[in-house]
Amino acid sequence: MATLLDIGVAAGINILTAVIFFIIFAVLRLQPFNDRVYFSKWYLKGLRSSPASGGAFATRFVNLDLRSYLKFLNWMPEALKMPERELIDHAGLDSVVYLRIYWLGLKIFAPIAILAWAVLVPVNWTNNELELAGHFKNVTSSDIDKLSISNIPERSARFWTHIIMAYAFTIWTCYILLKEYETVANMRLQFVASEARRPDQFTVLVRNVPPDPDESVSELVEHFFLVNHPDHYLTHQVVCNANKLADLVNKRKKLQNWLDYYQLKYSRNNSQIRPMAKLGCLGLCGQKVDAIEHYFAEVEKTSKEIAEERENVVNDQKSTMPASFVSFKTRWAAAVCAQTQQTKNPTEWLTEWAPEPRDVYWPNLAIPYVSLTVKRLVMHIAFFFLTFFFIIPIAFVQSLATIEGIEKVAPFLRVIIEDKFIKSVIQGLLAGIALKLFLIFLPSILMTMSKFEGFTSISSLERRSASRYYIFNLVNVFLANVVAGAAFEQLNSFLNQSPNQIPKTIGVAIPMKATFFITYIMIDGWAGVAGEILRLKPLIIYHLKNTFLVKTDKDREEAMNPGSIGFNTGEPQIQLYFLLGLVYAPVTPMLLPFILIFFGLAYIVYRHQIINVYNQEYESAAAFWPDVHGRVIAALIISQLLLMGLLATKHAASAAPFLIVLPVLTIAFHRFCKGRYEPAFIRYPLQEAMMKDTLERAREPNLNLKGYLQDAYIHPVFKACDDDDEDDMVGKLEEEVIIVPTKRQSRRNTPAPSRISSESSPSLAVIK
Repeated sequence: MATLLDIGVAAGINILTAVIFFIIFAVLRLQPFNDRVYFSKWYLKGLRSSPASGGAFATRFVNLDLRSYLKFLNWMPEALKMPERELIDHAGLDSVVYLRIYWLGLKIFAPIAILAWAVLVPVNWTNNELELAGHFKNVTSSDIDKLSISNIPERSARFWTHIIMAYAFTIWTCYILLKEYETVANMRLQFVASEARRPDQFTVLVRNVPPDPDESVSELVEHFFLVNHPDHYLTHQVVCNANKLADLVNKRKKLQNWLDYYQLKYSRNNSQIRPMAKLGCLGLCGQKVDAIEHYFAEVEKTSKEIAEERENVVNDQKSTMPASFVSFKTRWAAAVCAQTQQTKNPTEWLTEWAPEPRDVYWPNLAIPYVSLTVKRLVMHIAFFFLTFFFIIPIAFVQSLATIEGIEKVAPFLRVIIEDKFIKSVIQGLLAGIALKLFLIFLPSILMTMSKFEGFTSISSLERRSASRYYIFNLVNVFLANVVAGAAFEQLNSFLNQSPNQIPKTIGVAIPMKATFFITYIMIDGWAGVAGEILRLKPLIIYHLKNTFLVKTDKDREEAMNPGSIGFNTGEPQIQLYFLLGLVYAPVTPMLLPFILIFFGLAYIVYRHQIINVYNQEYESAAAFWPDVHGRVIAALIISQLLLMGLLATKHAASAAPFLIVLPVLTIAFHRFCKGRYEPAFIRYPLQEAMMKDTLERAREPNLNLKGYLQDAYIHPVFKACDDDDEDDMVGKLEEEVIIVPTKRQSRRNTPAPSRISSESSPSLAVIK
């Protein structure tokens, strides 16, 4: 069990680590050769040029201005200067609202921490229950635990203080959540109303188009919308399975890079010796060939394969999926279509808002809609087993990351680990580090599972992955450590105690797990956040690419990977801190200052990263906020239930029932917020759509909207082709979306003339 000395040692190490990271970052960010790593967003916007492009050789790589090093922490106030409105224009609403999650944590926990330390800490400290609990076997305590509810004796009237504080914490949290939900909802509506014209405002994604033996998917889509949306339908783009073509285009891109590299190398070489390359593993073995001739031949071969595959994609009906992006003449018409049922069969002609073109996850558009249910069922089962079987290795690693575990596995280390300082380091750091390392590959696994489920946008992939990451943290990081950990620690005591003593042992042991979470917060939330601003991994990868792989200026631009805020990993981490703070606020207030430091530090660091580094891949207009709100509510309810259970173990029978009202009120509050504010995140008000359409018609009466939308949702693999090939391909694709007459025997479903008969179809007015 970690003592006050152990926590102090861990805090000192983590603070020192964070300070070192900040100093290293302050030095590295000033060096010209690192400029693309630490200011990549400005390069992508075209507002910054490399300082290494001119001047003396030394100054191109090293900053020799000593005065600039004296203000090595000036990035912190600079990160806070940009106003929120300007930050929205600079980085988008998603990034700004993501920052508000950290700000929400500060607004919730700062008053709670003050109140808890002013009221609960004196109430807990002025008792001697833990001294009496020392008579129980294996029930040990430290000075930290005397600040917790464990130090209050059974049936004490002091538990009323904790109940009153639980009500105060709940009321304050709900008040802040309500204000924040209202603020973010208004920000979203204002952003949608004020932002420039975007293709997704006029477009819906239509899924599960029913098969028709007489017409292609493109013809069927056009006829359906000409009949059912005759005054508003504009154009459409069918979804093609271009995954194989995308692989070929990526392959040619890599081959072309190598060809450019060897041609550049040969042109710069004064000798007539042509560059050679080996065809084996990593170019280290195998047959030796002329590099330029080899890669030229490979590029030509791959180009022919691409041309053949393009023809297959366009001409083969099997490559066309029963889905399409359908665009309308107005935002109002798109809103009506996206938010209504199209036919009496609710499983066909399913419409939803189209993601913005940057947000589309193209590989999943080729998945047949009917197979999505099976895929998602399989992933639900897989996630269940992943979550609950992960408890076993985590518990095993956690058991080894203790003094007792190390002494069992390696008795010969007993002399070393019994040293006072080493023991403090192990107890204060090792368990948290072990857990952090164990979770490194989890985000990649969860994202792969989300992709397998078939979500069609990057934002929805990240939201699903974040949801599962949160559940995983709740089960494996929180519950497994609090409940199972407490039980394991007291196992020997259980075996030697009478049944009426076991609840008391659990009641004493569970609050003591706060010391583990304190160490975890310092490792993950302090040193981890400080390490985020250092960007050590992207820095190393950039310089390795720049040294060994960069062959052209285009390669150098692509070697710079700014990354994004990573909602699928960052938001679940934040939610874990909300959960820990709300659970332990009435139980062990000692944990709250550590959480406050995390939220404050993370807010500054991520604000800096969003301004200077991250390049958000998409803009969902803060569509994730209902998930954020819901998880904080879930954490609040969990904290209330655990406090009820804890008071039950303390035999506070007269006090505990008063907590039953809290979860009921919290759920009612959540339902109110869901009904009042959530529609702003899942629907688009027709009034707002009509206002924007009216203003646009007044300002741009001659706008060619069809030309603007025609190519918006063409698969990006076609745009990656050569210019001539791209023009041909786009032309063929556009042929698919002109008004096409029906091939059916009955022509009552379309107003267009038929190629088969010279007679004209009846107009819409006479269709019965």
